[in-house]
Amino acid sequence: MVRNKHIGGRLNRSSTGKNQKAGSQLSSSKDLTPPDKPAEGDIPANSPKFQTTSEGQLGFPDRVYLLASFIFQNHHLEKPPAQRLVSYGKRRALSLPRVKDEEMQRTAYELAFNTLKYQELLEDIMIDSCFYLTQPMPDDLMCLVAVMLYDFQDRKFLPRERQRDGEIEQEVRDVEKYLLRFKTKLAASLARCRIKHDLLSIECILPESLKTKQERSSSLPLYAWVNTLESSLDEVQSVLKSAGFSQVKSIGQLEGETFCQDPHCGDILVFPAQLKAQLYTTKLLSNHKLIIQDKSCSLGPQAVCSLLPEEGDVLMLGCFSALTVSHTACLVAEKRKGVGSNQPTVYVCVSDRTDAQREELQQAVTAMGCRNVKLIPEVFQSLDNDDKRLQKVRVILLNPKCSVSAVSNPVDFILQENGDTELLQDLSQGSIAPSRLQALVAQQRKDIDHALKFPRVLSVVYSTCSSYQEENEEVVSRALEHAKARSEQEGEPKQANFRLSPSPFSSPDDAAGPEETEPFFTLEPSEQSNGCFLAVLSKEPEPVVKEAPRDVLVRANAKGILERIGTKKEHHGHTNRMKKTSHVPNSQPQFSAVKNGETKGSKQH
Repeated sequence: MVRNKHIGGRLNRSSTGKNQKAGSQLSSSKDLTPPDKPAEGDIPANSPKFQTTSEGQLGFPDRVYLLASFIFQNHHLEKPPAQRLVSYGKRRALSLPRVKDEEMQRTAYELAFNTLKYQELLEDIMIDSCFYLTQPMPDDLMCLVAVMLYDFQDRKFLPRERQRDGEIEQEVRDVEKYLLRFKTKLAASLARCRIKHDLLSIECILPESLKTKQERSSSLPLYAWVNTLESSLDEVQSVLKSAGFSQVKSIGQLEGETFCQDPHCGDILVFPAQLKAQLYTTKLLSNHKLIIQDKSCSLGPQAVCSLLPEEGDVLMLGCFSALTVSHTACLVAEKRKGVGSNQPTVYVCVSDRTDAQREELQQAVTAMGCRNVKLIPEVFQSLDNDDKRLQKVRVILLNPKCSVSAVSNPVDFILQENGDTELLQDLSQGSIAPSRLQALVAQQRKDIDHALKFPRVLSVVYSTCSSYQEENEEVVSRALEHAKARSEQEGEPKQANFRLSPSPFSSPDDAAGPEETEPFFTLEPSEQSNGCFLAVLSKEPEPVVKEAPRDVLVRANAKGILERIGTKKEHHGHTNRMKKTSHVPNSQPQFSAVKNGETKGSKQH
């Protein structure tokens, strides 16, 4: 269980002047490691909800602002010196502190992400109001100013409610004092910016794609899969109905305390977005019987389960959480239930995780009731077909690190799914930088190319949360071409090629027959779900060569096979006749002997 704790270790900043090195008292680690979360299988305790101003709360605890400023420092857009209006101190990757409060971590990341979205507008306000030029603020505190200014304008420049709990951070209080002193000029500057750009609200300044995602994120339903290792679909539905929930037929009918079954995945239940607190009261979440997770993360495990033969293991690699591992292990174990005592093993490549993260993952899947998960610490590209652990692997689930461009709530998604926080800067601007996209695609190609090299593997499931064809169809098509070319060029015995298989999911609105099923499954982002892409690459069946009987005989005769067979049969038949005449009793074999005698007698006459 996650308990409310303060952030471990104090966050110190230098505040002696603008010329002093930024963050001189901070860790110099170059690795950008997100704050450690509680075990991913744990259910958070009833930590206080950090609400937005629209929900009644004005402001956040000091620690949230301080953590958000560190996140903003690591991810803000750094402009060329000639275009730089505001300096945020020396650019460096700050090591973030450990955060035991999951809600505090999420709130800090959300605050930093919103500040990133409006960075240019906030800088204009600081310059236009003369705040930046007149206040004695060191450069390395300007990240804190930015995140607090965003929140200040978001709550209509009203004073922050004093927090009952939590340590006082003097830097936060100092910045707050300066902002309050300047609030009239700051508000006037914001008004001028809105008039200048003809904005009804500051959201109007965002790119259209970003505005759409922002609108969708507030109403996305909750998706939760049933952990059949701890419960069953019938039991979960019964508990929900006993708690006052009613079942409806479709997502469009969700309203109030209702739920429905997902149209693609039978073990997933869907709830209105605001029902998370009510679900906790049922104990289904705390008992690991119902697991809240984005639907896009469940399609891959479902596809793997449908493809896995009776005797076969699974290999997972890429970017995913303990929840995805647990879901995969749960589904394949359920498939084999009652068939035999040996469950399929789910192997997980974890070379990119620290020892602590690996231990956390193992503890989380164990808490879910999974006993069939084994971690592989080696880099995936170093594994080959001779590896003893992979001898029974028949399906590979590849969830590569991707742009997350089809996700409307990227902060929640990245934090829950062990995603890459480096993407926050690009996502805050509404598009992925070409250089970053190229780097992602290069790694995706490496992973899928290597996955297709295992001769015993029957299927590879490739799944992303990207809206870019470069990461989806193009990666898959290129991988198939490369695999085919490699098979034809190598001097080894020809192996069966992979091909695209029909999607295991059918759209409820698609009346097409199986022969018309699209090879790629694409879930478009909408008000009802985030988007995702899924492709199944399956090994082609071995071709059956049909030859005419005459061709078979001609080929056998040319090799002298028929002569050898004839000689053996003649010798073998002569020996058998001698044995039968000498040893067998008087029955049908006796009739044969008589018949042979008659034949010989007729020749003598």
